[in-house]
Amino acid sequence: MHDLVAITALSGAEPRVDAVGGVTCTEYPGVAIASVAARLGQEAAARKALSNLIGAPAPDVGQLAGETVKAFWASPDQWMIEAPFGTHEDIADQVKAAVGGTASVTEQTDGWTRFDLKGEHIPAVLELMCMLDLRKIDSGSASRCAIHHIGCFVLCRSPELFSIYGPRSSAGSLHHAIITAMRSAL
Repeated sequence: MHDLVAITALSGAEPRVDAVGGVTCTEYPGVAIASVAARLGQEAAARKALSNLIGAPAPDVGQLAGETVKAFWASPDQWMIEAPFGTHEDIADQVKAAVGGTASVTEQTDGWTRFDLKGEHIPAVLELMCMLDLRKIDSGSASRCAIHHIGCFVLCRSPELFSIYGPRSSAGSLHHAIITAMRSAL
């Protein structure tokens, strides 16, 4: 029998943490992710089912919503769902049970990596990395953008806590872009 050991997207046994000038970048592997796409003609029913799942109205364009299970808008009638991995390892099955035949659900956990930026000077870092209108971003905002030529999602959880999702296959490049921006801005 093999003794497999889980590693983070940056190939560590523990999540990587970097701090520069009052901003901390933390690799966050403890999240389960699934995508939801409403089926043609089932958009309203899918929204309702998603709302029941997250305990809040389904997020509209540029929004993040929910309690333990959260959803953020990905494109028209499509959302990404996130929840703690420890309690939602089977997130795709849980979401599929909640939305039934109203939407298509795809497991995304191993396809994405998440970095959390914490501190009060995050806008200075983000303005070097991506073309987001930071004056319009507040708690509960979710934006799709490119960082270092990598398609990402940027979520504003609070003015001092942002999450960046990028493809796991680009974790090293994305991390490098974040740390370089932190060193340049701070």
